[in-house]
Amino acid sequence: MSAPQLVVHHDKELMAQAAAARLITKIVDAQAARGFASVVLTGGRNGNGLLAALSSAPARDAIDWARLDLWWGDERFLPEGHPDRNDTQAREALLDRVPLDPARVHTMPVAGGAYGADADAAAAAYAEELAAAAGPEDHGPVPRFDVLMLGVGPDTHVASLFPEYPAVRETERTVVGVHGAPKPPPTRISLTLPAIRAAREVWLLAAGEDKAKAAAIALSGAGEVQAPAAGAYGRSRTLWLLDAAAASLLPRDLYPPATS
Repeated sequence: MSAPQLVVHHDKELMAQAAAARLITKIVDAQAARGFASVVLTGGRNGNGLLAALSSAPARDAIDWARLDLWWGDERFLPEGHPDRNDTQAREALLDRVPLDPARVHTMPVAGGAYGADADAAAAAYAEELAAAAGPEDHGPVPRFDVLMLGVGPDTHVASLFPEYPAVRETERTVVGVHGAPKPPPTRISLTLPAIRAAREVWLLAAGEDKAKAAAIALSGAGEVQAPAAGAYGRSRTLWLLDAAAASLLPRDLYPPATS
């Protein structure tokens, strides 16, 4: 378990730009070291804002996009191309504008596809895909992702792991179906905390006043069942990227002054 590090930016736009620059560096470094990089994307306004900032970043082309594996931390179990799916929004923000290898873009299954309306079967299939991509050096059932990004919800949820829900209590499976989620749509697919914790680095994104209470709770030593964001950490690094509004309820000794 890595202790969280906090970086606070003046506003959400600067946060997105700085996070995009940080991600470019991390991907380029991983590709130089191993020939490829592996990143887990997140949806929501902060995740999509980061992707949009990455799309317009001058250093974008430093990435060898054909040697980048992309995964998702969670997905709304909706038909292919639905505007509320995380992968649809990611394509609009960035993915359709860069030369990715389609075989390395690992979207979660769609509702009405091979698994029909069975989110649990779809989740099991994604778990199998992750396991097939994991090598001996990963020492587990998922790849050791270079960066796994998570948006933090106002209720402290990350991915589709909601407080007190069965999915946040999962200790064995790496991907689960989520039913009756407290925000629409009710049916989702999500990585579990064990899968999240396999990542080398976990980045938690929080911007806006509505995220301030969640950040304060998650960083105050709360339990992961009550505050799932508290249970999201990386093997070597856990990085909270916030704007000043989201950090407004945190003790000032937790972080240096806003960096940009």
